[in-house]
Amino acid sequence: MSLSPGSSEALYAEACRLMPGGVSSPVRAYRAVGGTPPFLVRGAGAQVWDVDGRAYLDYVGSWGPLIAGHAHPAVVRGVTETAARGSSFGAPTPLEVALARTIVASVPSIEMVRLVSSGTEAAMSALRVARAATGRRAIVKFDGCYHGHADALLVRAGSGVMTLDVAARSGGPWASGVPASAGVPPEVATLTFTLPFNDLDAAEGLFRQRGEEIAAVIVEPIPGNMGVVLPRPGFLEGICGLCERAGALVIFDEVITGFRVARGGAQALYGIRPQLTCLGKVIGGGFPVGAYGGRRDLMGQVAPLGPVYQAGTLSGNPVAMRAGLETLALLDDAAYRRLDELGGALADGLRDAARRAGTALVVNRAGSMLTPFFTAEPVVDAESARRADVARYARFFHALRERGILVPPSQFEAWFVSLAHTEEDLRRTCDAAAAALAA
Repeated sequence: MSLSPGSSEALYAEACRLMPGGVSSPVRAYRAVGGTPPFLVRGAGAQVWDVDGRAYLDYVGSWGPLIAGHAHPAVVRGVTETAARGSSFGAPTPLEVALARTIVASVPSIEMVRLVSSGTEAAMSALRVARAATGRRAIVKFDGCYHGHADALLVRAGSGVMTLDVAARSGGPWASGVPASAGVPPEVATLTFTLPFNDLDAAEGLFRQRGEEIAAVIVEPIPGNMGVVLPRPGFLEGICGLCERAGALVIFDEVITGFRVARGGAQALYGIRPQLTCLGKVIGGGFPVGAYGGRRDLMGQVAPLGPVYQAGTLSGNPVAMRAGLETLALLDDAAYRRLDELGGALADGLRDAARRAGTALVVNRAGSMLTPFFTAEPVVDAESARRADVARYARFFHALRERGILVPPSQFEAWFVSLAHTEEDLRRTCDAAAAALAA
């Protein structure tokens, strides 16, 4: 098959005739920042190239999976070898056992795991297990946290939903029943309560009134879908305590943070063991993947052991399994120290550039993931994130792109540093940021 790439402008015009918004996922359409998205054709290490021949230092990293950088030789070699033997069988393979073994050995709370093909699938399935195990129907999520596009979770969601500013608003410390997307039945949304992230008082109030109805609380322990937001000391522990007293389960959505902020995820950093955990991104090394796991008794509810049905044609796909295994093999203690150093240097450089330009900028960081918010106030939840200057971010985005730096096309997303980035890359990025802010 011969491909005629053309230019980004021409490809986008054609794509808009063929696909909604010209993209396969909304934030890629650049509606939040304006302009035409570059159509990428190649990546190597910390760089990507578009069809127009422009090179960029990349801090999108496929939205988190590429912790080792683009086209890492070990990942490419492993994927090539595996694909040459067959891309998918619809049958068990040794590679899925190997990845499951690695996950169980690494993530403190996971005793059994089920491999799926996306983070959305993992979160949807974990909630089904929680409802089956507790016999309850209601769930709790947090404003600005994104857990995929399953109906029950598109209520005050983050990521692209927040970027498009269609997230529902309602008064009061907690609310239910307002979908953030057309096509979500209100009857489904009424089973989802939403709370402000980092507001333990609001959570306590909800549990006092409705605790007996709640099957589970699902939370990003370090949110990355309203931009990076850190949990206040005691917040996650408080949520776990509320759930324990009410007989509800805690689900950590570590699709972003799993194997990103630490080998055992955010739960290893904070010393917390949720009953269920969702994973994705890094465990697939750039290929479609997801997983959910937890206590053995809970995972024993999943078919064929138990009555909770969940299946997938490409679940445990050997190519994705090999990519994940090769990626995880690179992530030892030294790698995480390196990632933290690089993330810290980038955050410090951005803060310094803003200070010299007299620009209000808050940079939230967890290891190698960070978000610069154009605001003077701390960003601790979705509402404070929404008060950031999104127009200023859009100008900053385009000024960086003109200087060969590619960052997320939305104020409400995480930037990702990889092992392929160098100190020189960070210096170049911070110099570009200083020039962009001074312009």
